Formats: sequence, structure tokens, C-alpha cells
Amino acid sequence: MHLSKRCRSLLLIPAAILLTGCSTVLMSPSGDVAAQQGRLIVVSTLLMLLIVVPVIALTLLFAYRYRHTNKEATYKPDWDHSIQLELVIWAAPLLIVIALGAVTWISTHTLDPYRPLTRIGADRPVAAGTKPLVVEVVALDWKWLFVYPEQGIAVVNELAAPVDRPIHFKITSSSVMNSFFIPALAGQIYAMPGMETTLHAVINKPGEFEGFSANYSGAGFSHMKFKFHGLASADFDKWVQGAKGGGTELSRDGYLQLEKPSEREPVRKFATVAPGLYDAIVNRCVARGTMCMKQMAAIDARGGLGTAGDTANGTLASLNLNLVTSPKSKTLVSAICTADERIGAPLPLATAN
Repeated sequence: MHLSKRCRSLLLIPAAILLTGCSTVLMSPSGDVAAQQGRLIVVSTLLMLLIVVPVIALTLLFAYRYRHTNKEATYKPDWDHSIQLELVIWAAPLLIVIALGAVTWISTHTLDPYRPLTRIGADRPVAAGTKPLVVEVVALDWKWLFVYPEQGIAVVNELAAPVDRPIHFKITSSSVMNSFFIPALAGQIYAMPGMETTLHAVINKPGEFEGFSANYSGAGFSHMKFKFHGLASADFDKWVQGAKGGGTELSRDGYLQLEKPSEREPVRKFATVAPGLYDAIVNRCVARGTMCMKQMAAIDARGGLGTAGDTANGTLASLNLNLVTSPKSKTLVSAICTADERIGAPLPLATAN
């Protein structure tokens, strides 16, 4: 009797695991992109189980049928080949691989995070003329900064978007590699310093969802979490007005202070954002007097600051961080230092008129 109760308890464990899986975010998300990714997981798993389950079943069957004590089993010690069996062994896995390859190929292009959305749900295409909500995401140590360029606000550790409106995330990092992940919305996308990654997604249900870092980035990684709010259009407008009314200005100097490592940072809202701040973050030139990466690249593309660059760009008296465009649409470096000034002398900064 005691053994029977124990066996029944053990049998409840798989059932409990299956029931808890019914409420997982990945399998029942609130965003169309994540829902398509969830279906891809299910389809891929079922296709693989078409091979895995028969192999396990046949292994158990063969082990039982050809056990040592079964004297009635057919005994053929010289048997080594069967064309029919070879066809089954190779044809079935080949068909599964072809099916998986086709599903993966189609899904890879359909769910490309860089691809703008063509639908917001099943049989619900994006309406013509719909403008996506642009959100600029910056992974800091150890917090998240979300800049809304259209609304002119920024928020730390809180994100919101209207239901059924496409969202265009532009993602970067301030220091180390990180990963932006909202399971209910879409898959994770890496955030890397000095470059920008992209994610297109949509939320289809109102609610509060969890977002976090999915890539270890140091001591405060475990607290690098935020709340994502799916809101009706009117509620989103109120949320934006709340940030404008109760927030402060996010200047470049303010960002440099915010960028310093901190843990368990509370939600902070900024009513205004310094112009070009996100572009400066991506190009690593938030601090005044710092040359941006894109400007370095433009100089290097034309010979750099060496002798070749002097010949190509013209020898000028000072270093200038601004680029100009000639009437012939050819981009030129407006000023660089002379060969003599490069050797042991500080480079004065000048601003183009």
C-alpha cells in the first residue's frame, strides 16, 4: 500500500511539469513576433519527435523481444543487410531534415529582426502609412535607458508601447556586450558598444511584462531588469505626458553621470533629451571634445592623418571634428593637423563656421 502511494506520487511529477509549461511566457506570448517564434519551436520539436519517439520505442521493443530468456525470438547470426530496412533508416531522417530545413529557411527570413513588420497579427497586415514607434535602447552598467526620439523623452528601467503599433528598437551598449530580451514581445537581441542592432516587434495585448538582460555583463547583471507596459493609445499618450511633466533634462553631462555603474536603479524619467545623444552614444563621443567613430572612419577612408592624408585632404592648420560636403556631393574632412603639429604637440580643436 505504501509503495502504491509512492508510485502514484511519482506519476504526478511529469503531469506537474506539463501543467507548469502551459503558463510559460515563451509558449504563450503577447506579441506576434514571439508567438511566431513559439510556433516555430513547437513545429521543430514535433518534427524531431517523429524520429526520436520511434527510435526510443523500437529500442525498448528490440531489447524486450531479443532478450536472453526469449527462446522463441528469431536467431540469425549471419544476417547483415536489408535493403528495405536501409531505406527506412535513411529516408525517414532525410525527409525530416528537408522539412526542418524548409521551415528554418522560411522562418529565418520571415522573423529577421532587421526586417520591418508586414503584419501585427494573424490575418492582420500593417495598415498602409503606419509609422512605427522608434525606441532607442542603451544597455548601461547595470540598467537600461530608453530614449523616445519622436516624443522627446527618456526613461530608465521602464518601457512602454501602444498595443498593435509596430515598434522599431535601435539597440546599443555603453560599455560591454549585453542582450535585450522581452520574452512576451520577441527574441533576444545583442547590444554591443560602438554599433547598433535592430529589432522590429509588436505587442498585441495590454499588460505588464518582464524585460531583462540575457547576457552576463558583470556584478550587477542579476538586477538589470525592467518592466514593459503594453498600453492602449490613449494610455500611452498619458504615460508620455507623465514623463514630460515629472521628468528632468537628460543632458550629455547628465548621461555621463547616469552611465557610471550602479545597481537596482529606480525608474527615472527625463522630460527632454539632448539633441543627437543616442548617435553620440553609438559613436562613442558623448564627452565634449571627443572625436566620433564615424568621423574617424571618414578620415581614415581618405588616407588618415598621415602623410597620405595630407596629400589627399590638403594640409591644414588644425584638427576639426566636423565634416563638410562639397558642392559636388563629395564628403571631405574640413580640417586636419599639419605633419609638424602631429609630432609632440597638442591638437587644438576648432569648429567649422
